[in-house]
Amino acid sequence: MSTSTADIPVTNIAITENNFTVSLADGRTITVPLEWFPRLVHASAAERENWRLIGQGDGLHWPDLDEDINIHDLLLGRRSAESRSSFERWLEKRRSIDRVSNQEEGRNN
Repeated sequence: MSTSTADIPVTNIAITENNFTVSLADGRTITVPLEWFPRLVHASAAERENWRLIGQGDGLHWPDLDEDINIHDLLLGRRSAESRSSFERWLEKRRSIDRVSNQEEGRNN
């Protein structure tokens, strides 16, 4: 059985509290634990909704999160390959930005 997605575009994605689901035009649906993609776990609803197809429709990109997911990898059951140290650096940067934003909001109120 082929796992190619070159001619099978993504038609929809859904992210719930625990799952990440991708629907393909050929009728297949891929559902994996959301915890496989830590950046999506830590994303706001607005950030999760801001995605686009990349490549020839065989990848997903979240610009606000700098997250890319390959559909072929999902079909093979592969979780995020990001290292723990890389994710922790991303998370700390995100927290720093949030702290600065909160401080600026406090000064404006």
